[in-house]
Parts: sequence; structure tokens; C-alpha cells
Amino acid sequence: MALPTYSLNDGSTFPAIGFGTYPLKDGEAVSAVVSAIEAGYRLLDTAVNYRNEESVGEAVRVSGLPREELLIASKIPGRDHGYDDAIASTHASLERLGLDYLDLHLIHWPNPSVDRFVEAWRALIELREQGLVRTIGVSNFTEVHLRRLIDETGVTPAVNQIELHPYFPQVEMRAVNDRLGIRTESWSPLGKRQAPFGEPPVADAAAAHGVTPGQVILRWQVQLGSIPIPKSATPERQRENLDVFGFELSDAEMAAITGLARPDGRLFGGDPDTHEEM
Repeated sequence: MALPTYSLNDGSTFPAIGFGTYPLKDGEAVSAVVSAIEAGYRLLDTAVNYRNEESVGEAVRVSGLPREELLIASKIPGRDHGYDDAIASTHASLERLGLDYLDLHLIHWPNPSVDRFVEAWRALIELREQGLVRTIGVSNFTEVHLRRLIDETGVTPAVNQIELHPYFPQVEMRAVNDRLGIRTESWSPLGKRQAPFGEPPVADAAAAHGVTPGQVILRWQVQLGSIPIPKSATPERQRENLDVFGFELSDAEMAAITGLARPDGRLFGGDPDTHEEM
């Protein structure tokens, strides 16, 4: 299945949907990622703190697909925000993955109380110049964090991966990313345990289009212009999650799903201004 793609601000091309790997580990992670690749996923998302980089790398080798046909993304943890630490962290990720380069590398959280994310960003810029990372971005960054990176380095992230699902549609943050030319990527795009499959705007759209509620939500993500990275260890569900390009939600359906937003819609209270993840 050939997926639609986006051109990012650095000229790279990324598919409209990726595959998330948290919290898959060990053999389950290998088999799930191999299955995802066979289903047609080409963007694979991991992180140091997911503790599954080795398994993702093994799945890439087992799949038999040429390395250049896959996009592998990982993330620098908060404990490695110092410049030298971020360089070392990236080399360690490459070693665990068994790869010569990463297609996308993100700063996992800004951890503003530590206040070293700009150092990590400078490291990513250097790693990109060395060819060890192709595209650089961030995760869970607010407008304040993004503007500081841009003001202090002159380099705009290509991607900002944020929590984004119908109960937390991030209208303001998506607008910020758009203004800055940054592509939004959505983690927990279905809402995990709180997935709103039974909510009327989702259920009604699923019935109207003859698809599942999960497909409706992922289609909503696609039409927002974000890159969702759903996770599933089940081959059938993996294929279903990719099969969202044969129908289109109306403006009214899109607005109704976005209207499910809740003031407390975050999954675990992960406010980037206060949350620390080391």
C-alpha cells in the first residue's frame, strides 16, 4: 500500500501514518514491527525510554526490506540533554538499533526545570551535519520552547510530536506548529484506554462510512494534517489502521470529533511546562 506523504521543512518526505512501538518489548516487539512493515508501515517510532530499540532494529533486519525504504525515529531522554550527553545518547541508540543513521531524532520532552533542551538541540544540529541523523525534531514542546530553539539556534524543528486525540485535539498547538512550518505528529492518536469509540460523533461517522471507529479517528488525524503513529501488536488491526484513505470525513464530522475536547483531556497530565521525564 502506497501511503500519501508530506514534505517537511528540511525537504525530507514522510508518510501520513507511522507505527508506534510503545510499550512493546522483546519478542512481541520484533514480531509486531515485522508485521507492521509487512502491512505497509514505513515510519517506525521508538525511543530510548521505550527500551525496545534493539527489538525494532532486529525487526528491521528480519523484515528483509532495504534500509533506505524505512524511516526509523527515536528520541533523546531528559537525562541526556547536555550537548555531549545528547551526542553520546544518539550513538548509543544507533548501536542498539544496529543502524548507521536515524531518519528522525527527537528531544523526547523539554524538561524546562532542567533547562538544557537547547543544548540537546545544538547536538541534534551537529548530528545532522555529520549525517548520523537525517531529520531533527522535538516532542511535547510548547510555543515558548519552540521559539527559544529557533531564536537561539536559527534552526526550526521539522516535527513536533505531541499528545493529540479527540479528547485533546490541541487546536492551539497545531496552529502554532503550522505557523512555524513544523509538521505535527500525534502520539496516542486514538486516546489509548480512553478511546472515544462510543462517542456519537465517532460512532455515527463510522456507521455512515462503513468503517470502524478507530478508522474514523485516524482519518480525522490525517485530515487535520497530523501524522498519527498508532500502535497495535495485532496484524489485522495494523492493516485496519492503515486503511483510512478510501473515505473522507465531512467538515461537520471533523468539527464534531474535534468538539469532543475536554479541559482535562490529557491521558496522564503530561503538561510540558511541568512534566519531567528523565
